[in-house]
Formats: sequence, structure tokens, C-alpha cells
Amino acid sequence: MRPLVFLVIVLVASRLGAGGIVDSLRFGYPDERLKHNLAPTPSEAVERGEGLLGDSMLRLLPLASDDWRGGKISFDLKVDPAAPNYFTLRLSGDDVSPSRLFLVVEGMTVGYLHLGDVDLLDPGSTEPQFPGRFFYRTTPLPESLTRGRSLVRCEIRSTGPIWAYGQNFERFQKPMTEPTRGIYAAYSHTEPAFVPPIGEKQGEPPADKIRPAPGAEVLTEARDRVNREIRARLGDRRPLGQMQMMFLAEAWHVQWTEAYRDPRVIVRIAESLDAFGLAWRADPKLGINDKSTPNPDWFGAGPLGATLHWLAEPLAEHLDKKVDGASDGVTRRKLLADLLDASREWNARNRRLYTNQSMIKDLYGIYFTNRGLQVVAPQRAWPEAQARRYLYESIGLQPWLGNDLPDGGSAKPVGENYFQLTAKGLTRELGYVGSYGEVVDWVTKIYDATRPAFGAPGDERIKEQLVKIALARAPFRHAAVDADGYRAMRMETFVGWRDHKYPGLVTYAQKPNRDGSAIDAAYVTRDPRLLAYARQMIDANQFFASLRGTMSENGSLRITHGLLYAPEAYEMIAGMAPVAERMPMSPGAPDHVFADEENGVVAIKHGDETLYASLYWRARNAVNFLAAVHHITPNVERQAIVRTETRFTPLGVNFRRPGAVVFGFANGGAHLKYPAGSLPPSALAGEELPIAAPPPGVSFKPGTESVYAGRGDFYLLRYGAYLIAMNTTSDRVEGFDLPAKFVGARDLARPDSAPAAAGRVEVAPRSTMVLRLSPQP
Repeated sequence: MRPLVFLVIVLVASRLGAGGIVDSLRFGYPDERLKHNLAPTPSEAVERGEGLLGDSMLRLLPLASDDWRGGKISFDLKVDPAAPNYFTLRLSGDDVSPSRLFLVVEGMTVGYLHLGDVDLLDPGSTEPQFPGRFFYRTTPLPESLTRGRSLVRCEIRSTGPIWAYGQNFERFQKPMTEPTRGIYAAYSHTEPAFVPPIGEKQGEPPADKIRPAPGAEVLTEARDRVNREIRARLGDRRPLGQMQMMFLAEAWHVQWTEAYRDPRVIVRIAESLDAFGLAWRADPKLGINDKSTPNPDWFGAGPLGATLHWLAEPLAEHLDKKVDGASDGVTRRKLLADLLDASREWNARNRRLYTNQSMIKDLYGIYFTNRGLQVVAPQRAWPEAQARRYLYESIGLQPWLGNDLPDGGSAKPVGENYFQLTAKGLTRELGYVGSYGEVVDWVTKIYDATRPAFGAPGDERIKEQLVKIALARAPFRHAAVDADGYRAMRMETFVGWRDHKYPGLVTYAQKPNRDGSAIDAAYVTRDPRLLAYARQMIDANQFFASLRGTMSENGSLRITHGLLYAPEAYEMIAGMAPVAERMPMSPGAPDHVFADEENGVVAIKHGDETLYASLYWRARNAVNFLAAVHHITPNVERQAIVRTETRFTPLGVNFRRPGAVVFGFANGGAHLKYPAGSLPPSALAGEELPIAAPPPGVSFKPGTESVYAGRGDFYLLRYGAYLIAMNTTSDRVEGFDLPAKFVGARDLARPDSAPAAAGRVEVAPRSTMVLRLSPQP
């Protein structure tokens, strides 16, 4: 067995204040300017009494209408020269601004502007983060900047918002046109959990209110939108695209729509099949890269296959007719079979690793193309069990084996035992992912796809997995208010690997999205817990607001298609008898701990506080000894990147951080080509991080992103009143020496266990211990 190595961070508590506070600076107060050599350029001082709770602050302003940079402030801050230090910013939970803030220390950028393991100070937001109260953002200061120093020069710089999918500077980085949030205070400290100074003003939670509107008129709007689209497609003589055909094919079965059993739907689709087939003949890439689909190289000819599947009976009499416009007299059946076969084979040889991408590609590019072949050329279709294997792999029922190979085998790029989901039901991308990891909608579609006919039951194993996935997401909805201050549950996003928008969306049983409503999975599975969560959303009158919000995004067919089942789902769930069950993190619910060791994430509800922690945190290339923590109490919210102890099996080589400051992944954002010299160099450049070894038989190039390179075997996090110990291994016990402060604490994950005793504490394989001091310090 290869040796385990680990790093222990010794946190030295400062004598200068609670929580190890070394220094603090209150912006907006004149007496602080000289004390900290404060230099704003340019900034707007808000006089005392004009900020949240009457506190003073500074805002950074745009420089010019077309400039992506805004104002900045520089100041001196004391640090502990011997201990690891943190920097925390105090911000108003009322403020809304798309403008962003990042930290520069001693002329070096701390962290990354987008999705780095060391995050920027404030990514901005379009909704209030924590109404009526303050929230605190904590980031670790590189020891290379503080070791041996008692004072550092800091800058807070501002920029405009970003569009994360922009492929060049102009599309990615937008001008700064609005002032930043108010900046109230900055602190340096040595404890990872920041504790506000005694006497610092804190707000109170908003009053609990139920949203009064909108109401059931939203369902009328949804029906009207669907029927307008149907009339437009039936009245337009141009050939239908794949997505339009699939929409009409499903609407043909939905009784309330104007497409229901309408023979014109069949005629229009039959004609459009000819046009699409001939277009494919002229350009074979259309079968694998149709730009009318949401992700061209993921969908292939799957929507066409789905159309044939859902309308197999009414289309049967049209399939043996000759294609109008084909010089060789080919029949529709033959042309479509060739198209679908080519698309299926290419997609099976070009699968995608990340979970939601694998689901979409395997569903449409492989499974639905095969469904279509079952209709037009059964002899060329794979047996159903063979086709369903790809679905099982994509949703974590079987190991994911990667691309098909010409010899009939599989590429197995991540080994023979890699599952797309954890055993507890979370996606692996690479660790916990909030919004991007919400795949309940796609698994619902996968279940529906296995129905042999519209309305018939689908694959029972997939249905059970769908329920498991949805229930695993439930602890990652926390109590909050919506943008208007009404009662809501929100998705946890701060500890998500691919999330950069906070607060998370209002979410209950499933994330609202463009492809379906927020209650589809509950309606499809009829699982009593998911139905209870959906009913909780309806009782809070958040369903109609969610549906209208989705509809207002744009007028796309994708959104219109996703409305097809919302009316009947709502009528069924709203008509249920009242239920007492609520989501696990709801106010008043019992204490709850959910830990997923494979993803290195934990969700904790204790009394009226909630804590999320990603212990395996954005460690794409190597072990980084960092965790993300989101701690919510009634009066204070903390969002922190902190140091942890991590044990791991070493590969024996290190990863050297590159000099990127834009992206914390891929090529660091070099392709965006920020203006030369516009961003200070990285404070993390050159840091050596050890790479963890992959499982036997799996190899990867050191330095590249890997699902194994940064994964720990054991994590130990001390954060304020919490001590979290997580053993991610499947075959061995790990242990740690219990700090004296936690002797007598109880394990929240096992409420009936004995109090923790002094000495060595053991943690069983694939288990997590959560000790909490009482009262909180």
C-alpha cells in the first residue's frame, strides 16, 4: 500500500480579538482613513446613517460607460506574521449589484475571477443575498504574502459582470455600469470561522410572509403560449426542425392542447421528415451537429427519433412512401433509417464524461436515435437492453465505460468502476455542483423515454433512481426569502464547484428550468416525499412565480415545450390532501445531517442554523487543502474558503499552479485575452500542490483536470463550533486526535451516540462525523 500523506494547518488564535481578529477597517468612517492609509479612487462615501442599519460604507463606481474596470480602494491591514491569515469583507445582504470585487495584496491578485478554488471577494448578484442583515465573505491569504510580515497593502478592485460562456474578452467581460455593493468593513484574522466583533450591528430576519401573487392565471398563460406555438407551426408551410417535430409529437398526446389527435400534425411532420432527411443527405454533419438543437453535438438526431417513437402508430402509413424530391426514389423509411443509424453510431463513439452532458447525449444521441430505428428499421435497431445500458450508465446504475470502440469494447477512460452519480445520489462534477448538477429534469425525461408508448409505465429501476437523486438534492435547499421578501427555499450554490451565482434559485423538489416545471418529477414518480416537497412549494405560492419566471426568460420553443405537463401536474398535486412533511432544512424541521463522502460534501441543520461544506473543493488538478463553507444563522451569513487537513494517497509528483487569474480551471482563461497588464499577477502562481494517485489501472497526465487528482481519503475541518471528520475511503478506518475543546460534544450525524471522549477518535469507512460545541463561540 502506498503511504498516506497529509497536511495539518495549525491555526494560532490571535490575542487581539474574538475569532482571531488581527485588524479591522470600517469603510466610510473618516477616522479610519488615516489609521489605515485608505486611498479610494474614485469612490462614493455614504454618510453614517445611510447604509444598512445606519452604518457607513463605500461604494466603488464605474470609471466610464464602456470600461470593464471600476474604482478601487487601497489600504493597510495588519496580519499575523507567524500564522495563516484570512481576509473577510462585510457586505449588506440588501444590496443588489452585478458589479464584482476582487482582492489584491502587495500588488498580487488573490485567487481567481471565475470558479477558482480561491474565489473572488464578491461575484455580484441580481437578488438580495440576505435581506435586512449583513453577510461576510472570507478568503485565505497566501502565506507567501504574510509570512514574516505584520502589515500588508491591500486593494479591493471592481469590475463589471461576466457572461460565463463568452468565448472572447468582449463576450465574457462586460462593462461596469453600476456601483458595487456597499463595502462596510474588512478584517484580517487567523481563525477560519470569522466571528464579528462584539457590538457590531446585525439585523433581524424578515417577517415570514406568503407570496400573494401571481396565481392560477399563470396556467392560462402557459396554455395560451403552448397553443399559439402549435397554431404557428401548423400554419407555417416551412419544414419543421427536429425540436419543432418533437414538440408537436408530444402535444399530439396532451388532451388540453390544440394539437391533440389533430391529423394536420401527422401530415406536417411527415413532410418535414422528408426535408430533414434530404438536408442530411446534402450535409451528413446535420445528423450529429444540428444547430437548431440546444447543444448541437449532444442531441444528434435524437429529437427526430423521439418524434417517430411517440407517433409510431399514426406515422406508420406514411413511412413507406417515396421521399418527395429524392432523385433515387428512396422511401422515408430507408432514408430515416440511414440517418438515425449514422447518428447513433457516432454518438456512441463520442460520449461525454460530466454527468448532465452524459445524460443528454446518451438520451438523445444514442437512446432516442435507437428508438427511432425501432420504428423505421427494427432489424437495424439494437435490442432494448443494449440501448438502455447507456441510460443506466449515465444515471449511475452501472459503471460509466466511456466511448464505444471499433472492436466492440469500451474506452474506460476513468476505469471500470466509475459511476456518474455517488451511491447517495449526487452528481459527480467533480464534487458537489449546485445549479449545474441539478439533473432531476433530465432523469425525468430519461424515465419518460423508456415508456413503450405515451402514458405507459417506464423503466422501474430508472424511476427508483430518479426518486433517489431528487431526495439527495433535498438537503441542499435552505430556508430563505425570495427576491420580494416572501417565504422560500433556495438551492445551495456557494459550495458548488460550478456555481458562481448567489443566492441560488428558489427551488423545492426540483430546479425550475427551461425543459419542464418545478413539479414534474413529483408528478411523474408520485413519490410521497417528492409530492410533499412540491406541495410545500405550492402552499408557499412559489410555483406560479417560478413558472412565470421561466416563461419570462424568452419566447423559445424549448421553454414552451417544457410547459406541456405543468397544468395537469399542478391540478393533481394541488388537489392532494394537506401533508405535514416538509423539506429537511425547512424552519422547524428536526436536526438533519446529510453527508456524501464520494463528493466530499456535507449539509447540516442544527436548530435554526444551516451549514454546508465542500471538503473536496475545486481540486481539479491536485490536492489543495481547501474547503468551501456556507454558514447561515438567523442573523449572520458566512461564505468562506478555508484551510483544511487533507490526507491522501500521493502519486509522487506535484502540480505547479500556473499564473492565471481569470479562470481557476482549463487554460486559465487565456483564450479570453484580457488586455495586457490590466490584471495584477497571481499571488498563487508557482504554488506546488501534490497530486493524488488514481485507482489501480487508471492513468491520467499529471497536471490535467482529473476526477482523482485532487481527491482526499480523509478530511478534517474545524470551523467555529463545528468539527467535521470525513472518511471517503471504502475499506479502512481513519482517525484523529480529538481537540480538547470538543471533548463531550455529540455527533450530530448520530444523535444517539455517546459524547466524544478524549484521545483518538476513529471514523469508519465512507462515514462522516459532525461534532458541534454548545453554545457556539
